[in-house]
Amino acid sequence: MRDFHDPKRSPIYAANGALATSHPLATQAGFEVLRRGGNAVDAAVTSAAVLAVVEPAMTAIGGDGFALISKPGQPLYGLNSSGRAAAALSTEMLIGQGWSEMDDTSAHCVTVPGVVKSWESLLESHGSFGLDQALQPAIQAAEDGFVVYPRVWSDWVGCEAKLKAQGAGGQHYLVDGHAPRMGYVHRLPALAETLRIIAREGAKGFYEGAVAADIVAELQARGGVMTEEDLAGVSADPCTPVTSAYRDIDLNELPPNGTGITAQIILNLLERFDLAAFDPHGVDRLHLEMEASRIGYAIRDAHIGDPDTMGVSVEALIEKAWAKGLSARISLAERNRELPSLDPNFQSDTIYLSCVDRDGMAVSLINSVFKGFGSGIVTEKTGITLQNRGAGFRVLPGHPNTIEGGKRPLHTIIPAMVTQGDKPRYCFGVMGGHYQPSGHAHVITNMIDYGMDPQEALESPRVFWRTDGVLEVEPTLGQGVLGGLKAKGHDAVFSSSPIGGGQIIEIDHAAGVLIAGSDPRKDGCALGY
Repeated sequence: MRDFHDPKRSPIYAANGALATSHPLATQAGFEVLRRGGNAVDAAVTSAAVLAVVEPAMTAIGGDGFALISKPGQPLYGLNSSGRAAAALSTEMLIGQGWSEMDDTSAHCVTVPGVVKSWESLLESHGSFGLDQALQPAIQAAEDGFVVYPRVWSDWVGCEAKLKAQGAGGQHYLVDGHAPRMGYVHRLPALAETLRIIAREGAKGFYEGAVAADIVAELQARGGVMTEEDLAGVSADPCTPVTSAYRDIDLNELPPNGTGITAQIILNLLERFDLAAFDPHGVDRLHLEMEASRIGYAIRDAHIGDPDTMGVSVEALIEKAWAKGLSARISLAERNRELPSLDPNFQSDTIYLSCVDRDGMAVSLINSVFKGFGSGIVTEKTGITLQNRGAGFRVLPGHPNTIEGGKRPLHTIIPAMVTQGDKPRYCFGVMGGHYQPSGHAHVITNMIDYGMDPQEALESPRVFWRTDGVLEVEPTLGQGVLGGLKAKGHDAVFSSSPIGGGQIIEIDHAAGVLIAGSDPRKDGCALGY
């Protein structure tokens, strides 16, 4: 329980249904679906579509999507709807053009957007209505306009230069060359019309016909090689989640090309330590978390990619005995300086939402355009922001994540579900680009080792490193923690912006109650009834 003298949020308690998203308008839209009798998938897709309008730096219909669904009496269901590289792309081709790494504003970094296909697939497999109904609140927000919230504005301002440089992005998303002002209403009429087409025709209205032709024309005008056939070949693929135990719970993540197993690797390493003996906001706990994360991310960069080209099995990477040996490399006294550095390509912008309905269906859903406003490329006629997920590829022959046509890149966005026995306990996810696996470990240990409720687990201060290796420390941790991490060998500074975000719904089966939290680092909220 929180200290009521400390001005923070209480979690939301509900007996019938709960929803947590990163924006109040999205939470409200999905919550109304729940109250009208729609199920968790109906509410989740409705909310996600609104987020694709009102949080444009974070998500769009030109992005990707993943989901995990728990339904009573059924196995966990996973869905991977991440897009593939254009068929004509190859490592050899890019090397021939002088590339040594991916350019995140190039048309070659735009992979086939998978999110619209994911929404339709989820509604068809688990929903009670279709895209025509789910998209109505998003259409209204785009047509009538939406008020720009503070965190949304902050992210938007940081992308002004990208939108100006990329052309039509400025037309749709800037006002007199700048982000719309905080508290002002912004309208997206071209996007509203595109959403209407999808509502009428389903996902086919996005991946075929005039909308698809507009996407291809925009990319080919910039030197891209994506074709209408690439778009028409999109797939949303059911997949079996990967399960790994931590203490007395099981963490369920989607398999590669996502990086969820990195969180499982980190927790395997942390399980060797008595975390509960440390201050949850103290130097030793945060040092151990970062050292385990550094090992986990080094494994990620070496081995994870499209599963068809990985040389090591998932089972081998999350094996407990291997983790026991790796954990011996972690010193409580000092930072290990011998680990490889991170690939700098994995900063991204993302939305995550969690929803549980009155029948016990739980949905963990995540959508993203990768970096802020994705590639910055926005189609002039249809108003679609196109992701730059291809920036997650390498240009490195023989590497499991090197770019090739039809291949899925290493993906940072990872929905998660914790089960205990045969029942879901936490439906959760954490935003923040490549922070996400470390963030999963952070909130799980907050709840399992330190007994925090979902809201406390999300509010808990964080640390994580920048792409240059400098460890960022959220200022609420204080000078003592910053100095203590420096004393252990970390090149640490206070962070200038919050680290990630997140949503969690805990399912208390004994009480028949849902306990929901929403990260204050975003504008969002949780609601329940």
